[in-house]
Amino acid sequence: MIKPYYKSQNRNFTLLNGDCFQLLREFDFKFNCIFADPPYFLSNGGISVQSGKIVNVNKGDWDKGKNLQEMMDFNLEWLKLCKDKLKDNGTIWISGTYHNIFSIENCLRELGYKILNIITWVKTNPPPNISCRYFTYSTEFIIWARKSEKKPHYFNYDLMKQINNNKQMTDVWHIPAIAPWEKSCGKHPTQKPINLLARIIMASTQPNEWILDPFCGSATTGIAANLLGRRFLGIEQEEEFIKISKNRREEIENFDTFQDFYNKIKDLKFLNQDSLLLNEEVNNAYGDLPF
Repeated sequence: MIKPYYKSQNRNFTLLNGDCFQLLREFDFKFNCIFADPPYFLSNGGISVQSGKIVNVNKGDWDKGKNLQEMMDFNLEWLKLCKDKLKDNGTIWISGTYHNIFSIENCLRELGYKILNIITWVKTNPPPNISCRYFTYSTEFIIWARKSEKKPHYFNYDLMKQINNNKQMTDVWHIPAIAPWEKSCGKHPTQKPINLLARIIMASTQPNEWILDPFCGSATTGIAANLLGRRFLGIEQEEEFIKISKNRREEIENFDTFQDFYNKIKDLKFLNQDSLLLNEEVNNAYGDLPF
């Protein structure tokens, strides 16, 4: 029987500490949406600039480089497990750079997913290129795919258009990297900004629906999900990061903090805050995790 590392009192935020390759095999539950930020396999002794200082880019053993076949095998396995955890009309979002995203795209096609878009996330505050031998790296890619070739998916087209000044939103998003207020409980080395996850969640899910993050890190996906009235399961193998996730969730139990975070996410101003509160009757209709 799976024992959660942490579960919020209202059951809308659950964390599992362990290897997602093992844990995803141990329960049967279907999610409306998955966001995954898998390893980019970049921890090979390189350097970068952070807050004006030269730093080593090594993040941990979980991010050490793999050869092409090892990377392909890794991506095929977790994507296959995730497909089994999606509802028939569910979608998955996967972030990456050129180091891993092409392998992931090939695996998605091999497993029968239908690719919907490849978002280019343009960071408005990227670190400089200290070698001065290449263009500055300022983008990441996010693949959006659905489980089934034929089963229609949910897309909140009208809201995305409204957010984009009543013009169709394109697949190029200009969003800053994480801000200092997002690091109040500690920092994950590949932490994504809440603004990015909030847009993804608003675009592809409805209130009370379930979102899975199999490499949840410091649980930005879960914080954004709860701010928007969705429910979340995160899996993380590093205890250092899952402690940060728990602290971040407990941080927004304070209404003033919740409100402060809400007000700092520009896309959320288009939503009625009353709609963010979980309705218990609807909540029960969506079911609950089996642990």
